[in-house]
Amino acid sequence: MFFDNWSQIIKILLTGTLTYVGIIVILRLSGKRTLSQMNAFDFIITVALGSTLATAMLSKDTPLAEGLTGLALLVLLQFLVSWTYVRIPFFARFIKSGPRLLFYEGEFKEEAMKEERVEREDLLQAVRSQGILSLDQIIAIVLETNGKFSIIKNSNQQSHSTLQNVKKD
Repeated sequence: MFFDNWSQIIKILLTGTLTYVGIIVILRLSGKRTLSQMNAFDFIITVALGSTLATAMLSKDTPLAEGLTGLALLVLLQFLVSWTYVRIPFFARFIKSGPRLLFYEGEFKEEAMKEERVEREDLLQAVRSQGILSLDQIIAIVLETNGKFSIIKNSNQQSHSTLQNVKKD
């Protein structure tokens, strides 16, 4: 129950070490995008990489070469999706949602909040975490594509607004 034999322990140590080194090499070759702030697709790839790594390390039936091939395939697919994403606008809209305005000029956007499943308390917590005492100090709160809130403070200079690509309804 606790221990079968030394050969399985040695296999896990060797396979785990080599798979770990392999995934580092694969991720470094794939670029920063693979390790960036996660959207839904990135989250799926991260879970799949973890599952594949665990299978390669612990499964008696999965050789090291197959585990590394699985890891490389997942990273290749992620690379191909992100490559297509930056070149084909329709594909970009399919893979990643745009930023969404949840609060603007003193008004909570209730319908947008409902659609994004965000409560007023979530926004207030995000504001407090930035050390902001009053909503009067804020012009907008945006739910970004990675699920984080961006808080835009009031400013006298708004010639180049960062809200130009944010869905406002």
